[in-house]
Amino acid sequence: MKQLIKPLKLHPGDKVATVSPCHGWAGDPNTHWKYELGVKRLNELGLEVLPAPNSLKGSDYLSAHPQARAEDVQWAFENKEIHAIIATMGGNDSIKIIPYINPSCIVNNPKIFIGYSDVMNLHLLCYKSGLSSFYGDNLLNPIAEQSGWHTYSKKWFVKTLFESSAIGRIDPSSDWTFEAPDAILPGKSRTYYPSQGYSLIQGSGKVAGRLMGGHTGILELTGTILELYADDFEDAILFVEDIPEFFTLEHIKTFFIALGHTGILQKLKGILIGKVCEDASFCDRATVIQEILSEKYSCTIPVMYGLHFGHSSPMCVLPYGSLAEIDCDNLTFSILESGVI
Repeated sequence: MKQLIKPLKLHPGDKVATVSPCHGWAGDPNTHWKYELGVKRLNELGLEVLPAPNSLKGSDYLSAHPQARAEDVQWAFENKEIHAIIATMGGNDSIKIIPYINPSCIVNNPKIFIGYSDVMNLHLLCYKSGLSSFYGDNLLNPIAEQSGWHTYSKKWFVKTLFESSAIGRIDPSSDWTFEAPDAILPGKSRTYYPSQGYSLIQGSGKVAGRLMGGHTGILELTGTILELYADDFEDAILFVEDIPEFFTLEHIKTFFIALGHTGILQKLKGILIGKVCEDASFCDRATVIQEILSEKYSCTIPVMYGLHFGHSSPMCVLPYGSLAEIDCDNLTFSILESGVI
């Protein structure tokens, strides 16, 4: 995996831009209040928030105008006053905006870019451009959760983006929720439940590798400029999260077989799997993963389940390309360097 440029860290007083590369909910009349709540919480960190010119034009407009969404991404990278860019929300069609973005806007203006879910496609464009970006908080969720920005999520947002020291060991949260994010009605908070921590699917000892990943769609980009190859995963730790409708037992089986078939599995140092968005055991899927890796591919790399990133809440922040460590014997995960400089 190639070395990536780390962006400059945030300071109180910095300006950050919000963009809507995937979906326009932030500008819809019945959900704009959540955008304002998220802005307020970033303001409390001392950040000044500027919406990109098209980002609040609503779902109908942005769905019909992928070029407008792309223009916002370019505007945010090229604007010298902006120090960081945060996606308002995920969605399902950010791939449509990729052809409209000139990668030189990223190469020539490296800065913090953060989001998760369908935002992955923008992360891969940053990777292709040589920039380390951050798989983490979107503005509407988890920052604007009605029950509050979870202290675990807020802690890792601040640690990762405001501090140039090593991020360090990321312990599991004491609580979590698998419930769908609150969407429209004020007062509809998610309920949090005790967390069971991390579990080891297979492996022993310690391994270190550079972070790369997203969701299972990372293997579905063949023929696009975002297509990844086995060498992109050389000495990497792959992180993969649960998109609920695409993380069934069959999807898991297909995904892990594809990792081996493409030669990616043979390049990896380890695999991290985020907590699934359901109140159910991961045992069946863990068994399938272990069988595919050990029996089909004779692969013994560490695989750890239950980390806090992706669609469950709370979440840590994962910087693409940063050196990380899985310690199987002590069941810990650490990021050994900073995400910013």
